[in-house]
Amino acid sequence: MSLSRPTIYDVARRAGVSKSLVSLVLRGASGVSAQSKEAVERAIRELDYRPSRAAAALAAGRTRLVGVLIDDYANPWFVDLLRGLDEALSPDGYRLTVVDTATASRSEDPVEGLLSMRVDGIVVARDVPHLLLGESAPPFVIAGTRADMPEGGDAVGNDDEHGARLATEHLLALGHRDIGHLSVGGGAGGVRRESFLATMRDAGARPTATPYRGPASERAGYASALDLLRADPRVTGVFAGNDVMAIGALGAARELGLDVPGQLSIVGYDNTALAQTRLIDLTTVDDDSVGVGRESGRLLLARMAGKEPDGVRRTLEPSLVVRGTTAAPA
Repeated sequence: MSLSRPTIYDVARRAGVSKSLVSLVLRGASGVSAQSKEAVERAIRELDYRPSRAAAALAAGRTRLVGVLIDDYANPWFVDLLRGLDEALSPDGYRLTVVDTATASRSEDPVEGLLSMRVDGIVVARDVPHLLLGESAPPFVIAGTRADMPEGGDAVGNDDEHGARLATEHLLALGHRDIGHLSVGGGAGGVRRESFLATMRDAGARPTATPYRGPASERAGYASALDLLRADPRVTGVFAGNDVMAIGALGAARELGLDVPGQLSIVGYDNTALAQTRLIDLTTVDDDSVGVGRESGRLLLARMAGKEPDGVRRTLEPSLVVRGTTAAPA
């Protein structure tokens, strides 16, 4: 007994028709007689034939694949982004293929890999690779605030300036005057850092910002917070550039014997699933990352269909979520 899957040629032989006629039936084309259509559909049922989505897409000139470029699988922000993308794209039959450019094989450029798969479009959740700026590149949308936004490029992001101001003003309103910021790299990180410094200056308070520019990891947050708190024991509030670094700061506070929020208040950014757990219960800024993914997917669909002008920029409004890691200073 053969274990191979039936092919379109098997269907054609069983129905007594040509392979091209089977293709017409599968596409729902007009001009096929009722008798031939019935014979093909009966053969499909008897053979339990399932058309190859990839072959059908290629025949139609589309792969129904959307590439997603990220730069850190460990950052849960990308999980919410992907969920939003899937919500927008899957109803139209698109599937996502994700590449982490930080861990991709050095033998092949990750963008080249996506282009070789003939993806119909790309969502860029990192700095924009130069390969995508050529005329032959597929449509792409930038998700999030990036350091180098190409002129005329489409982008969906969060208002990082406003979000950082919300986090800083929350600590100031509680009575904190010595506040540190754990900086993260990239365009969004830079905007959040500058907004923090400006808000502190406007309030006449004393800001301290770490110079860190590497991956925004839990380990980096832990190390940066240790350095900050050891160098300046007067700090009573910490605003981390994202939730992952804020969780690292919680670890640093525990190592130094500081009670959170009794002796040290900590605020994150992104409102990830980790921040929402009862164990961590992190005060954070909700940047609507699912919404960023959803809007990026919708914009990419419109771009692939040629329905949007160049240079569309959409900005989503953040909100502050107060939980158990912030309180008035002792």
